[in-house]
Amino acid sequence: MKKILIVEDERAIAELEKDYLELSSFEVTIVEDGIKGEKAAMTGEYDLLILDVMLPGKDGFEICRKFREKYLMPVIMVSAKKEDIDKIRGLGLGADDYMTKPFSPSELVARVKAHLNRYDVLTRQPRPQEKNNEVIRGGDLEIDRTARRVFVQGEEKTFTSKEFDLLYFLAKNPNHVFSKEELFHRIWGFNTMGDIATVTVHIKKIREKIERDTSNPEYIETIWGVGYRFKMPE
Repeated sequence: MKKILIVEDERAIAELEKDYLELSSFEVTIVEDGIKGEKAAMTGEYDLLILDVMLPGKDGFEICRKFREKYLMPVIMVSAKKEDIDKIRGLGLGADDYMTKPFSPSELVARVKAHLNRYDVLTRQPRPQEKNNEVIRGGDLEIDRTARRVFVQGEEKTFTSKEFDLLYFLAKNPNHVFSKEELFHRIWGFNTMGDIATVTVHIKKIREKIERDTSNPEYIETIWGVGYRFKMPE
């Protein structure tokens, strides 16, 4: 049974989320303040975290940042704050998703299942010897799909699961222009227009890791008014 940690100081909301998740056969623990929430999260015992942004003691952003330094399990952040800057901050710290209150508990359950399914697929992937790995190379960039590793000028860069999925998808389809909506649907699997800022944040993070000059990108081009295109140098 998958274990979910909810860090939420509004008990009624947390209990409602718990009820819906338990109906889907998840084991759910609720913690109502940030300090205890961080302590519980850092045990590594949970398969997915649901973090409120505004918490007593320590906010959800700080918990997410510290958690991401050690673990790759999915993180969903929730908040009553609708400003894009908060969503961008949460995603930039490594959250996999950001939901704005009020939201449907059924939608939360659907997103939890989707993120857990994707994480399970990643962790089940075999790790054969490098000679058999599927690798994309060009310029100073090397993307090893099988081992899920990225090298720039021979130096390995650390990528979150979604950053890697997005980079690999673009590199696998060079010279094709994808809109933010298309990329969001293909990588995150949710057809939710309000969340396409997720794509922008992840493109920014990827560029910081692979581009020599992020203001003049060599690999991921912005096609203004349309989306993004990947070009692989010779």
